[in-house]
Amino acid sequence: MAEEVGRQQPGMVAMQIDAPGQPLRLVERALPRPGKGELLVEVSACGVCRTDLHVLDGEVAAHYPVVPGHEIVGRVRALGPGVEGIALGDRVGIPWLGHTCGICSYCLSDRENLCDAPLFTGATRDGGYATHAIADARYCFALPDRFSDVEAAPLLCAGLIGWRALRLAGEGHRIGLYGFGAAAHILAQVAVQQGRAVYAFTKEGDETGQAFARSLGCIWAGASTALPPERLDAALIFAPVGALVPLALRALRKGGRVVCAGIHMSDIPSFPYAELWEERQILSVANLTREDGISFFAAIAHSPLRTVTEAFPLDQANVALERLRSGALVGAAVLVPSVS
Repeated sequence: MAEEVGRQQPGMVAMQIDAPGQPLRLVERALPRPGKGELLVEVSACGVCRTDLHVLDGEVAAHYPVVPGHEIVGRVRALGPGVEGIALGDRVGIPWLGHTCGICSYCLSDRENLCDAPLFTGATRDGGYATHAIADARYCFALPDRFSDVEAAPLLCAGLIGWRALRLAGEGHRIGLYGFGAAAHILAQVAVQQGRAVYAFTKEGDETGQAFARSLGCIWAGASTALPPERLDAALIFAPVGALVPLALRALRKGGRVVCAGIHMSDIPSFPYAELWEERQILSVANLTREDGISFFAAIAHSPLRTVTEAFPLDQANVALERLRSGALVGAAVLVPSVS
């Protein structure tokens, strides 16, 4: 029987996607009980990620109906059998990678991000657009105390995927970030703190976004169609726009690398082979590993990194998603359930 603390609410509420292309709707459910190795978490904040839009639009695999959200911060309210190292009341972060099989060739070679039978929070298992969520305890993270719940939420995907992308970019000094949203505004600070020169690329005419990038330490900010004043060692693409790939290639030095960090991207248009030649590379980022989370949170625990957020009530999830889709956000949107 699950170990529980306090008097639990008789039920929970969630914002649910019934089918691709339909708006989220508020639903009431019985409070779930954690199974073996699982936690019941009372959600205090959940970030709104572009991947949630892809789930809403049917562009990534998901099991419908589904509660989206994979940047979850909350407190443990019940422990399933066999959970170790986590106590009732602990604050935990729940990321996109919700479970792996542990037996496929990828899991056995430290590449669990490529697992053949994974579960993804907010896509193939219910996520955090809710007052409560169930999570596999092994895939939850302890979070640095210096971040509030709302501040910590974007770190669970925008931060983690950005961190993995930066590591795949290599040790180059000049780093370009294409699409300056939730992930890039976190990663820019990390890269600057590492002593790198960061160049920000935004939509044409987005002076607000460019000024925001410069305020975070970027040495240059301009349109994605522009060439930077110096050739880049690596370019990281966060916007789901395939046309950015050849643009980023043109901005690279010889031997440079383009890292596509999104889970979904529109088709990449054709481009001359000469723009790839001279040992330039194009890579993609798929999901994350638990080691990515451990190393990322250790790296930022005592850094001056800050997240810029805009909070929305849980029942305003559709509004937050539409603001993300339209590019009206500066930083990251975070849903804040009203729980007692």
